[in-house]
Amino acid sequence: MLVACGSGGSSGAVAGAQKTVASSGHDWTRFGWDARRSNDDPNATGITAANVASLHRQQVQLPGTVDSSAIYLHAVAVRGATHDAFFVTTTYGITLAIDASSGNILWRWTPPGYSRLAGSPQITTATPVSDPSRKWIYAASSDGRIQKLSVATGHAVWRRAITKAASREKIAASLNYENGHVIATTGGYVGDQPPYQGHVAVIAAGNGRLLHVWNSLCSKRRRLIFPPTCTPSDSAIWGRAGAVVVPGSGNLLVATGNGPWDGHGNWGDAVLVLSSKAKLLGNYTPTNTAELNAGDIDLGSTSPVYLTSKLIAQGGKDAKIRLLSLRRLRGTRPHKGHELQIVSTPSGGLLFTAPAVWRSGKQVWLIAADGGGTQAWSLRGGRLHSVWRNGNGGTSPVIAGGLLWVYGPSGGLRVYEPASGKLVTTLSAGGGHWNSPIVTDGHVALPEGNANDHATSGVLDIWRLP
Repeated sequence: MLVACGSGGSSGAVAGAQKTVASSGHDWTRFGWDARRSNDDPNATGITAANVASLHRQQVQLPGTVDSSAIYLHAVAVRGATHDAFFVTTTYGITLAIDASSGNILWRWTPPGYSRLAGSPQITTATPVSDPSRKWIYAASSDGRIQKLSVATGHAVWRRAITKAASREKIAASLNYENGHVIATTGGYVGDQPPYQGHVAVIAAGNGRLLHVWNSLCSKRRRLIFPPTCTPSDSAIWGRAGAVVVPGSGNLLVATGNGPWDGHGNWGDAVLVLSSKAKLLGNYTPTNTAELNAGDIDLGSTSPVYLTSKLIAQGGKDAKIRLLSLRRLRGTRPHKGHELQIVSTPSGGLLFTAPAVWRSGKQVWLIAADGGGTQAWSLRGGRLHSVWRNGNGGTSPVIAGGLLWVYGPSGGLRVYEPASGKLVTTLSAGGGHWNSPIVTDGHVALPEGNANDHATSGVLDIWRLP
């Protein structure tokens, strides 16, 4: 079923929705735009403040809910023809290639055992990732595996398990890719049912070999843990951005949820710096880590935010955003406290989203959204300074083509001027959960729906210029 409508939700011509927009050749290969998860695409998209309100929406019916984001490859060969294509993964692991101009499904890959898991609580909310060749994408499934899929056919070349207990350890965070490696993390399911542990898994993209593992609990063990064999439980790595790649070094930044912390082998409620081979290089935990663990107040409800070569930010379920010095995190000895600055989240609510880092000239901005607001800070003098704030909640903000895009989980995709916070327009969209948009090549793609509804159908909204 294909439905076309204008930004206000009224009926529109199908022909308008099907119009092809000339490709400018800008891929969107992963969640967060780049390996450092900036959520900032500096390229022109063809969509501007002057024409964004004229976008027409097409709703593509999917065989599952996509509680994440799409990725996009321009002018790739699929089924013997050239297409601009979106790729999405549903909560039970069906991965789809969708023509960006028509909304037609080009291929569908279904994981083995799908019928056994469909409708169950065992889900994934991970966004897939493409490699630089643009011939392969890597996607997660709810059976705890990562698969390498052909862009041309959807055929699976390899499948690799990154957990020994897929019914307890979920691939929630989005996949990343760096230097021939696929990087994935694991967490737990709703309710934190023990036993489980958070893992960082580094996979060889070529053959699917599991090269390196770092465990957030029992971290001295360098292989995947069968959860009952590690006495501590929890410490999920589940922030939307998963593992963040530090530019230049290839080091990884991850944050963990509630779990035991001892500064040696157990790293609950901590920010960790890992090498590309998943060896611990640095760490941070708040001074009240025991309190966070006892109250299920995950520091790692969002992933670390790379601001500069010296500074990162870390949000959490305690409604705080901490500004941290990377230099102070260095070393394997435990580092508690010593934050450079702590600011409140936009509405004083829990932070579950991945903030955007907007680089405008020489200025660096942090833009975050929680359940009750959206806020922008500028980074000056090594500190965050609030510039604007509103009362509109959102998922992970995206900067693209000089505009700020924020999806409200209760519905609607708001478009702002990022420097002022001025609302440009609101595009009609249904409700969701973790879903976030991508904007490129004259297209906007946004999935709707909530993985926790355990539905086996869903919707992808695609907007195009008339």
